[in-house]
Amino acid sequence: MNDEQGDLVPARKQGITFDAQAYAPPAYSVQGGYPQEFQDDPDEGGGLVEYWQILRRRMGTLILLAGAGFLLAVLVTLPQTPVYQAKTTLEVLEMNQNFMNMGSVQPLSEGGNSSLVTDIQTQIQILQSESLTRRVLEEMQVKDVDRDSGTATGRISAWRRALNLPDVVKVDARTAAVKMAAKTLKARANGQTKIIEVLVDSTDKQVAAEFANRLTEQYITMNMDARFQMTERTSQFLGKQIADMRGRLEKSEDGLQAYARRTGLLLTGDEEKKNVSEEKLSQLQTELTRAQSERVQKQSRWEMASSAAIGSLPDILNDKILQEFQTRVSDLQRQKAELNETYEAGHPKLKKVEAQLASVEQSLARQRGDILARIKNEYEEAARREKLLLGSFKEQTGVVTDQSEKAIQYNILKREVDTNRALYDSMLQKLKEASLASALRASNVRVVDAAMAPKRPYKPNLPINAALGLICGLFAGVVLVVMTERTDRTLHDPSDIGYYLNVPELGMIPSEDSSSGIYGRLNGRAGKLLPRGKVAEPRQPMELVTFAQKPSALAESFRSSLTSILFTGQGAIARSGAVRPKVLVVTSPSPGEGKTTVASNLAIAMAETGQRVLLVDADTRKPRLHEIFEKSNEAGLTTVLQGRDALGEPVTLGGDNRGGHWSGLAMIQATQVPGLSLMTSGPPVAGATNLLYSQWLADAMERFAREYDVVFVDTPPMLQIPDARVIGRLASGVILVVRAGKTTRDSAISARTRLREDGIRVLGTIMNDWNPKRGRGGASGYYDGYSKYRQKYEYHSS
Repeated sequence: MNDEQGDLVPARKQGITFDAQAYAPPAYSVQGGYPQEFQDDPDEGGGLVEYWQILRRRMGTLILLAGAGFLLAVLVTLPQTPVYQAKTTLEVLEMNQNFMNMGSVQPLSEGGNSSLVTDIQTQIQILQSESLTRRVLEEMQVKDVDRDSGTATGRISAWRRALNLPDVVKVDARTAAVKMAAKTLKARANGQTKIIEVLVDSTDKQVAAEFANRLTEQYITMNMDARFQMTERTSQFLGKQIADMRGRLEKSEDGLQAYARRTGLLLTGDEEKKNVSEEKLSQLQTELTRAQSERVQKQSRWEMASSAAIGSLPDILNDKILQEFQTRVSDLQRQKAELNETYEAGHPKLKKVEAQLASVEQSLARQRGDILARIKNEYEEAARREKLLLGSFKEQTGVVTDQSEKAIQYNILKREVDTNRALYDSMLQKLKEASLASALRASNVRVVDAAMAPKRPYKPNLPINAALGLICGLFAGVVLVVMTERTDRTLHDPSDIGYYLNVPELGMIPSEDSSSGIYGRLNGRAGKLLPRGKVAEPRQPMELVTFAQKPSALAESFRSSLTSILFTGQGAIARSGAVRPKVLVVTSPSPGEGKTTVASNLAIAMAETGQRVLLVDADTRKPRLHEIFEKSNEAGLTTVLQGRDALGEPVTLGGDNRGGHWSGLAMIQATQVPGLSLMTSGPPVAGATNLLYSQWLADAMERFAREYDVVFVDTPPMLQIPDARVIGRLASGVILVVRAGKTTRDSAISARTRLREDGIRVLGTIMNDWNPKRGRGGASGYYDGYSKYRQKYEYHSS
């Protein structure tokens, strides 16, 4: 039908509207690309649950790689020659350098401030030195280690011959074992202790233990020899130096004595070796000082006696004789005074007293004169003594000055003698200590545990290597699986549809092996043997599974999808007054995604509800429905679109649509499914897409909708061929079929975007060939339980 502008319009009948826009859900965007609310890829932020689902889905790959790693490790380990490891434990003690003063005779001895770690590392390097290893090899009567001798296997020899290198010289087993022990020698410190562990590997356990023990013995011997040689060299050096020092000492002593005799210096040995003249000068200085002090004191007394009142002198006041005379004078003066009061002058008693007083006063004056004379004499004596001492001091000072000039050179010679004597005595003492130290052969290394022949080899360790191979294989499998999943952009789960396409998910069609194990389970009795004498039914095509295997899980999945289709867009249906969608286009983004299988089974499921259903094969390039239903394809949709009847005669557009008979109905064929009819694609024609733009398509769709309750149209993949987009504008909606693990997100999004940009309502998507065990979602448990339920139902119903 055409409107005034000549555009194609959907067919209408009895108030039922087939406009696709009436069913467009307003909640979904019509823009292309990823939904705005789901811009981020869910794979980018998957948690532990997602990773667990990935690993569980690829469990076979993980087991295969883990088994390969395990097997490879076993195959590599088994041919290897067993290697034994012997261990010797040593304790490195600190030498007591104070014992017999050994530290003073070893110029290269270990410093007292050296750290423990440095000392231990030094000993480890000595244990691993080539010189020590060479001594052990000589003791075991084995030549020096050749890096290639006795170690090459047949494979290595082949490589050497291929590279034109000289082949390995074969040696006996013991020599090879000894050389391997020398090459694998390893010493290590045991934590922060003074313990050193010496490890030796060899193919012979006895050789490993012997080499470790001999190495320890040689190490201790070499340690003692090194100390002995150092002490011996010290003794020899000191002996030569002592002879030279003895000559120097004797020469310096002779020079000192000759100088003393030549200068006439006299020395005392008991007074700290002072010069006699200096001692005399010191004595004169002391006496002069004392005389000067005494003279000053007596001079002061004399000057005081000469100038002060005589009665005030301390010597007079303190003189007992003068005190007695003074007392007598006082008494006589008192008597005279008393007599004067009684007697007159000239009285005999008075005269007697006066005579006595005059005599006593004369004695007092004489005594005072004697005291003054004594003070003067003492002063003059002190002055004379001072003068004499001063002259002697000056004379002795000249003598000492002369001798001091001579003593300077003497002291220089004396210090040289003392220094030489001290060096000589010290070197003589060191020589004695070195002789004692060389006689004492001590070592600071103690064997804690000697090496014992190991009971079992330490490598190759088959359990550990196998476990490592298993772990490495498992790790490689995990990396491979995760990387594969991260680079896989196909849709796997129904949840991916809502996330990436933002359209309703109408259903999921499980794969054969996930729904019923093998296809034979679809035939009714999963896992049961056929009765004797009966032959198994021939396998039915997947396109008819809903009809052929009604109680199967696959059939139920198609029925469930049909239910979703019938109830989708209920609000839009109610607003338009429609009962259910009438014309449904089934397509897919790319070939091989199962659109024909889905369309056929949906039509069968709809026919089972008692509806009159028409299935139209609009895939004119690769039609299959006529083969599936075993019908003729001599006339079909292409015949109608060319305006011809079943006999190939031309008809008039709309000429027979108004009556009760339409020529296209004669091309519709009944199928073995009750209520289901089929319009085949018809003979192939060139430019089939151009036929879809004619009015014959709209006229046919309107007549199909008028004659049948529901019409399913199977169209070609829409990304390569535009047929689905053209037919979809005349339909109630489009069902997009995607295949799990095959359809990519980009192709599905591109198909959805094109349909919406064309204004075509996308009813939803159906995921085909979905295996819950390989999917990313968590619905596998439900389908496993449902499968068991179906098997139980089938068993009891049989």
